[in-house]
Amino acid sequence: MKRDVGETMVKLSRINGAEVTVNAELIETIEATPDTIVSLTTGKKLIVVESVDQVIEKVMTYRRALATPLC
Repeated sequence: MKRDVGETMVKLSRINGAEVTVNAELIETIEATPDTIVSLTTGKKLIVVESVDQVIEKVMTYRRALATPLC
């Protein structure tokens, strides 16, 4: 059984409203400055609409999905 992309990646919204799907394993830091800035291990930074707490919740949901057996 295959996982749905929504369960294995984190979907976020850029400030301009465009949706971006991020590999949660690459998230290094999340800052509120007051915009939410997601820094990746690649050096790339994303400014997103979601709050720090919302991004954390999405990452936690992602991690729970990894720990859940597929069958």
